Formats: sequence, structure tokens, C-alpha cells
Amino acid sequence: MDEGGQYNPRTVEEVFRDFKGRRAGMIRALTTDVEEFYQQCDPEKENLCLYGFPSEQWEVNLPAEEVPPELPEPALGINFARDGMQENDWLALVAVHSDAWLLSVAFYFGARFGFDKADRRRLFTMINDLPTIFEVVTGPAKKQTKDKSSVSNHSSNKSKSNTKGRGSESQGKYTKAKDDEEGLDEEDEDEHGDTLCGACGENYASDEFWICCDMCERWFHGKCVKITPARAEHIKQYKCPSCSNKRARPRLIPLSCERARP
Repeated sequence: MDEGGQYNPRTVEEVFRDFKGRRAGMIRALTTDVEEFYQQCDPEKENLCLYGFPSEQWEVNLPAEEVPPELPEPALGINFARDGMQENDWLALVAVHSDAWLLSVAFYFGARFGFDKADRRRLFTMINDLPTIFEVVTGPAKKQTKDKSSVSNHSSNKSKSNTKGRGSESQGKYTKAKDDEEGLDEEDEDEHGDTLCGACGENYASDEFWICCDMCERWFHGKCVKITPARAEHIKQYKCPSCSNKRARPRLIPLSCERARP
């Protein structure tokens, strides 16, 4: 099932790399691969778990059969609630449990290989410097982008501030690194430094190309969504993979006990 049986990190740095790889895989499942993830979590199937691997891959599968398992197990039965709540709420719930699982795996390795107090503190500090999966999937990343934007009152213009939205006048929602007179100054770097990529969850950097989704207004590394600066020049309205794959799905709204009574 999990790659933990084949790969046992033994130092703080190795455990942190393991954590980052698993985290990246789970973020991908809940963002760029969300359509595929949604389809795999069929409520008609048995109890399913979301696994993240050090290789930055993800998998929806049954839990390990052995008790106790080689590694702590993720939340069981994430598929059962899929059609009983709003999709965003369901994804947020899976994200929270994914964060809890990642911490349990990291500190399982720490306990197994005898990390002392200083090592445990260092590991937690390194982990805590990254945004949680919940933050990437649900709110702060998007909210930070909105808080930093200087949007005009024109309903048809969704551009960010001029420094964040480099490019042609009609393409105000992407930026690429430039070392010449159009490069970002220190003020701009401070302003946008906390913006997070909606795919990998990493922070904004002025030396990387970014693009913003016109639908959900989240920012993405161009490399994470396979968009180049040249291609962005010709995109009138950019939709991220998650927004492109969204379509109306029937919702099952459970009746409360009071409303179900005759």
C-alpha cells in the first residue's frame, strides 16, 4: 500500500523531505487532480483512504490489512461523505484529516528513530513553515491574493495590482520574472511574498512565472499548471485545471430528523 515499508527516513532532513513529498501529492489530489480524485471517491465503494507518497504521487485505496500497520493510516471512509455535503466542504474536511495524517507519519518516524527534544522541535519548525493542506485548499491562499490585490471598480477588469500583473493590458492576471527595469522592487516582493501557489502550496517568488485563474482567483506557478509566458500572452481568460474540470453534479441533501418526520 504505502511506500513507507520500502523507505524509512532516519534524519530530520530526510523525514522533512518525506513530509514534503507526501504533502505535495495530497495537495495535487485536492487541487489540480480534483476531478479524478472526486471520481475515485465513489460512496458506493468500501472504506477508502487518501494516501500521499514521498514521490509526490497520491492514491485512493483501501486501508492496510495488517494491524498495526507499517505506518499510521489516513482517515478511513472519506468517500462516504462525498455526496452528502458541498464539494468544497468535503474537500476541506479531507484536507484537515490529511494534515493530521502527515504530522502523525512524520512524528512516527521521529519516535521510531529516536529523535530527541531538539530534533523534534526542529522537525516541527520546518513543517510549520509550510502552509497546511487545509490552507492551500480552502482559504488563506486565495484570501491573501484578494487582500493584496488593488482591483478597480470596473466589473469587467479582474486584474491584480500593476506589479503583480505583468504583460499586455488585456492580460493583467499573470506575471513573469524580469531582471530589467520592469522587475519587481523590494516593496512588491514584500507585498506578494505570502501568496501561495494553488497547486504546490509554495510561496510567491519574483524569479518565477505565475498565472492567476480568472474563475477562482488563485495564483499558480506556470510550471505547476503547464503554462508558459509565451502561451499566457494569448490567453484571454485563464481557468486552472480545477475550474476547467468542474461541472454541475447532483447533490444529495440529507433531510434532518425533524423534517423527515410525518
